[in-house]
Amino acid sequence: MIRAVIFDLDNTLTDFMKMKRAAIDAAVDGMIDAGLKLTRAEASQKIYRVYDREGIEYQQVFDLFLKEEFGAIDYKLLTSGIVAYRRARDSYLVLYPHVNLTLMEILKRGLKLAVVSDAPRLQAWMRLAQLQLQHLFDPVVAYEDTGERKPSPKPFARALELLNVRPSQAIMVGDWPERDVVGAAKLGIRTAFARYGDTFGTEHSGADYDLNDVYDLVEIVDRLNGSD
Repeated sequence: MIRAVIFDLDNTLTDFMKMKRAAIDAAVDGMIDAGLKLTRAEASQKIYRVYDREGIEYQQVFDLFLKEEFGAIDYKLLTSGIVAYRRARDSYLVLYPHVNLTLMEILKRGLKLAVVSDAPRLQAWMRLAQLQLQHLFDPVVAYEDTGERKPSPKPFARALELLNVRPSQAIMVGDWPERDVVGAAKLGIRTAFARYGDTFGTEHSGADYDLNDVYDLVEIVDRLNGSD
C-alpha cells in the first residue's frame, strides 16, 4: 500500500535548467546593456564555469564572475545582472504540464506528499512558494536537514521518518537516476524516473517505473493500491 509520494524538485516538478539558462542569458544581456565589454557567449561561458566550480545553487555567482574578470565588483554591472536574472527567473519558473492535476489527484486519494531536494533549504522553499506549492508538501527535506546529498540514503530516511511511513509504503519520483533512483532504492523505496525532465539522455533509468508524463504516476499509484 502506497501512503506517500516523495518528489525531487528541480527538473521533476519544474524545468529548473530551462529557467536557469533563460535567467543567465537575461542577466548577461542586462550587464552588457550596462556596459559589460564581453559578448554574451564569453560572459555566459565564464559564469557557467563559476557554477561548475561552486555548484549550480551558488548565490554569489555574478559577484565572483566580476571579481575574477575585472579584479573588483562594478555594482552597476552587478545590480543590472541581478535584476534581469530575477525577472527572467520569475517568468520561466513554471510547473511541468499536469503537475498540479497530478498532485491534486494524489492528495484526493489520501496520500502524503514530500520533497527531497539537494537544494539549500531557503532556495527549495522559495521555489515551492513561487510555484504556489508550499502548502502541499510536508515535509520538505533540503540539504541542511541531513548535511548529505543524494544518493546518500539519509535524506530519504529523514523524509520517511517525518512522513511516518515505511519504505515499502512510499514511492520516489526524480529525474536523476544516479541520485534519486539509487538513493531511494537503497532503502527499499519504489522509484519512478521523471523521463520528461531528463537532461542527460538517459536510456536505462534503473527505476521501477518510467514516467513520460508526470500524470502517469496516478495510474501507477492506483494500480499499486488496488484501485484501478
